[in-house]
Amino acid sequence: MTAATEEPKKSRAGRNLPAAIGVGVGMGSIATASLIFEPAIFVGVVAVAILIALWEFGNALATTGVKIPVVPLGIGTVAMLAAAYEAGTESLMVGLLLTVLGVIGWRIAEGPDGFVRDVTAGVFTSVYLPFLAGFAILMVAAPNDGAERVATFILVVVCNDVGGYAAGVLFGKHPMAPRISPKKSWEGMAGSLIGCAAGGAICMATLMDDAAWKGALLGLALAVAATVGDLGESVLKRDIGVKDMGTLLPGHGGIMDRLDSLLIAAPICWLLLSFFVDPTP
Repeated sequence: MTAATEEPKKSRAGRNLPAAIGVGVGMGSIATASLIFEPAIFVGVVAVAILIALWEFGNALATTGVKIPVVPLGIGTVAMLAAAYEAGTESLMVGLLLTVLGVIGWRIAEGPDGFVRDVTAGVFTSVYLPFLAGFAILMVAAPNDGAERVATFILVVVCNDVGGYAAGVLFGKHPMAPRISPKKSWEGMAGSLIGCAAGGAICMATLMDDAAWKGALLGLALAVAATVGDLGESVLKRDIGVKDMGTLLPGHGGIMDRLDSLLIAAPICWLLLSFFVDPTP
């Protein structure tokens, strides 16, 4: 095999590292640009990402015979994110309720075969994708420092991935959940905790102009949440029987494979920043 036809070399963690880094930088640049120029653009970026993830998840579930109602879920995604940006938490909750009702009504019209199965998957999807993503929108909609909150959120979760990856590759010997994610180790988890605590402290002190210790606590909480999100999607993929949810992003898989950590971490970050930065008198 010649050099021209050789497959890209993968890291010890199984990734095409140069491609993964390039895609990660590109995605981060898009998010950063949207936050700098206009927060509403960030809402659109998130909506597009969730719609693509919804399509990927629907295709993956279809291989098992599950058919989620994509049309009401797509409409509900846009409605939930827009409502969260314009009117806050209560509107996000109302959007979720209406989306669930839309999923049920749409599936009723298709007949009884597999009704419970498809509706259950559809309701799960409405919570897992657009509802959890809505908390990132709630952060960007915060007056005065919305962009800084989202930047802190994204940077700390990136620290989780980078710290966990580096420590796992260099020191990983003890699997954390071998039946779910064989390459994830306790040493990698330690790297995630250290990376997130440091990243959170720096972000809180610089971007949020607040106490570094609050950022360290935020980082520790997000490290746990992001790891749970990563393991949760690994469980989904093993249950469905796919390696990745999609192939859109070289070195990463699909959009949904990059959102797993962010989705679970978003409500935790929103809650803690609301408490730390906007304490109740």
